[in-house]
Amino acid sequence: MRSLAIAFVFLMTFTQLAYSQQNDKSSEELVALSKKKWQWMADKNVDSLAPLFHDKAKFVHMSGTWKKNEELEIIKSGSIWYKKADVHDVAVEIVDDVAVLWNRITLTANVRGNDVVTEFTVTEVYKKIDRNWKMLALTFSSVRDTHKIAH
Repeated sequence: MRSLAIAFVFLMTFTQLAYSQQNDKSSEELVALSKKKWQWMADKNVDSLAPLFHDKAKFVHMSGTWKKNEELEIIKSGSIWYKKADVHDVAVEIVDDVAVLWNRITLTANVRGNDVVTEFTVTEVYKKIDRNWKMLALTFSSVRDTHKIAH
């Protein structure tokens, strides 16, 4: 009976360690993907963004909320040009096949012909579908430059 208990504890510890390592790997993968996304937005690379954005994705900005096709058109046309996102901090939480990233950024953007610099916490929601992460939501929350993300 004691051997069975020891085996059970070992199995539970190994399972927890494997799960933790998988989550760490997925977190690193998501942080890298988010970084690419910021660059694709800066480059107006809608060909790379289109497969990343889920067809039912929503995008919340200071001036409105819209869906995938509108977001891609805004990026392509440059009506909002995400020139540069300086990422100061990222927190990742993964639950099963859903991940939430919080990015603390300083965004330099050109909006209707005017350059603006704004502090944001950006919330990104992803779902893993067929081994690929798809973005379900991207929300910009204007914050003070002293804002901190809880880890």
